[in-house]
Amino acid sequence: MAKSKNVFACQHCGFESPKWMGKCPSCQSWNSFVEEIQRKDEKKAAWQDPSFDKVAHALKLSEIGIQNNRRIVTADEELNRVLGGGIVEGSVVLVSGEPGIGKSTLFLQIALQMQQLNTLYISGEESLQQIKLRAERIGIQNENLRLLTNNDTSKIFSEIKKIQPELVIIDSIQTLESPNIESAPGSVGQVRECAAEWVRYAKSSHVPVFIIGHVTKDGSIAGPKVLEHMVDTVLQFEGDRHYTYRILRTSKNRFGNANELGIYEMHENGLRQVSNPSEILITQKDEALSGIAIAATMEGARPLLIETQALVSQAVYGTPQRTVSGFDLRRMQLLLAVLEKRGGFQFGMKDVFLNIAGGLRIEDPAIDLAVLSALLSSYEDKPLSPHYCFVGEVGLSGEVRAVSRIDQRIAEAEKLGFEKIFLSTYNSKGLDLKNRKIEIVLVSKVEEIYRLLF
Repeated sequence: MAKSKNVFACQHCGFESPKWMGKCPSCQSWNSFVEEIQRKDEKKAAWQDPSFDKVAHALKLSEIGIQNNRRIVTADEELNRVLGGGIVEGSVVLVSGEPGIGKSTLFLQIALQMQQLNTLYISGEESLQQIKLRAERIGIQNENLRLLTNNDTSKIFSEIKKIQPELVIIDSIQTLESPNIESAPGSVGQVRECAAEWVRYAKSSHVPVFIIGHVTKDGSIAGPKVLEHMVDTVLQFEGDRHYTYRILRTSKNRFGNANELGIYEMHENGLRQVSNPSEILITQKDEALSGIAIAATMEGARPLLIETQALVSQAVYGTPQRTVSGFDLRRMQLLLAVLEKRGGFQFGMKDVFLNIAGGLRIEDPAIDLAVLSALLSSYEDKPLSPHYCFVGEVGLSGEVRAVSRIDQRIAEAEKLGFEKIFLSTYNSKGLDLKNRKIEIVLVSKVEEIYRLLF
């Protein structure tokens, strides 16, 4: 006999309460509790393989054998990079992004490119005809790709047992519902239960599973936070609709680096991989303009050269404006304070605007020196040479601090034909300053960079 009980679950964090509450005590959100009916019965989950049993007794570390995780290398080099070298067998990858950013297009394109694998694409949002139209627009034929439009996990798994796929893509987890829980699709309980069933399936069958997820209005993945803990890898698909470039970013990866980045360009017939993003992130100009400096940054193991743009003007209103795009506002305020205190520049009554070109958001402190140089260039209204590159973190006392992976940053600037790179004196240890095509300029203080440039 099935036992059922009514609980109230927070739609934001998954906190459960026996009664309705106005404010969630866990995440402090208001009016987020929804009633759910939980039924516990004796029937097994939608996917249950008797060969998949977790070890019930403790083992010594020496008794555990190591099994190499075999990777499936795809035709998409950007996806291989963010996953750490390819798709690991039996892994569960969660992908999130804004509506209309291109998640479904990207993973349908990946499914079409996997010619050697028996792939199953499950959609709970679109009809078969809609998916067919998108596939024709992409223009790739794949006879090993099967499409399924269904929301019931029990029916999906019965179909999986028939066709035995080697790769599964789900679009999206919020549209699926499990018969084990009597609540609406997309609710906290349903998302958690459906995700648990897919994790059990992936680990028992060693079939990799991609799960596409929705995001909330504040940009976080919809559903309980435990969803991100259950999966092996979490990818975020980002981009501005006004730009053609899309960024696939890793925020969690149990099989590789968690700071990798893949860049795509949106076209009418799908997404194109951008193999050399530094060239597209640096604007090609006919003449030198003030307020522009090139920074050498790192995203995971990939060096990038990006353009920082600054505009400093006299404040029209009483309170000066501080506006940033793609950079931390508090970090810019810190750099302005350093310029005021250590350099004697009067930014107190100036409007300051800062932008990272290409729609990127950068958190690397190594671009501090480039931001500072762009601010000084706009302040003095004197352009910097387009052949100069900057890398260095700026401290509160005005010193230029050393940064990591300096060799890769210098090599990227050298490859793109830059003539000079400005970096910290403290990075000079172990550097080969002679046998390079690019001139390396060492600075230790903010005052030095101003004297050298202006």
